[in-house]
Amino acid sequence: MTALETTRTAKHGEAPAVMLIHGMWSRPHVWDGFRAYFEDRGYEVIVPALRHHEAAADGFPHPDLATTSVADYASDIAREIGKLGRKPLVIGHSMGGLIAQLLAARGFARAVVGLAPAQIAGAFNYDIRSSWLFRREFSSWGFWRRAQLPSFEAMRFGALNGMAEAEAEKLYGTLVPESGRSLLEIGFWFLDRQRTTWINPADVCCPMLFLTGTQDRLTPLWLTQRVTEFYDGKARLEAVAERGHWLPSEPGWERLAERAARFFETEAAEMARSLSPASRALAGELATVR
Repeated sequence: MTALETTRTAKHGEAPAVMLIHGMWSRPHVWDGFRAYFEDRGYEVIVPALRHHEAAADGFPHPDLATTSVADYASDIAREIGKLGRKPLVIGHSMGGLIAQLLAARGFARAVVGLAPAQIAGAFNYDIRSSWLFRREFSSWGFWRRAQLPSFEAMRFGALNGMAEAEAEKLYGTLVPESGRSLLEIGFWFLDRQRTTWINPADVCCPMLFLTGTQDRLTPLWLTQRVTEFYDGKARLEAVAERGHWLPSEPGWERLAERAARFFETEAAEMARSLSPASRALAGELATVR
């Protein structure tokens, strides 16, 4: 089993490439709908599995998962983009949305759509609902050295509240534990000496669109607004009415896929032209995405 497994839709020529990055506890299958949608539009679709997120036959997570860093995830995907030979458009969910921002800051993305993106360093999430979801994990000393999977009750409340009970139970059964270290790097970034989730907004030179549900209890709308403000015009935020956190799989995901495609195909190039010289250099590339 390799550190990074990737499902790629083979395309001939120079079809626009879109990469779909899943979030915490998740695996590539959450993107099945998005993948089919973008394939039908003629895109080459790349869906990586984050390091050590395979479903283990024995039910136990990989021994190195607990201490895997968000930086490891981002570096793995950056290497995958290097193999691709061109910058992709990137859609990331939750922690995947944070990874997408890290990639943008390193010059690996043409444009980014973040679905309920996790916070970057500098943004405090003081919403008590988010803390309740992780109450078991955060109350245990040394949680950052162990793989973590919140209970179904906690996930149903904080992350799967936009789904019917049966759908939430089915999805929960496919989830895998997450790195405790990544929980610390995101939720307690001020304790992370490596400054893993710090991003210099000046390093980001591609347009970004953030979509967050009004009923999101894990990455609430006000928190995404705070992250958007960091980028000073390089990112836009749109609220998704009556939606929770698990946007790639909740009912109505089709509208979000359509919104992402419209941003990539009609808005990103114009937005890039209004930004820095480095961003404007991308406008020509983005204008060819159809």
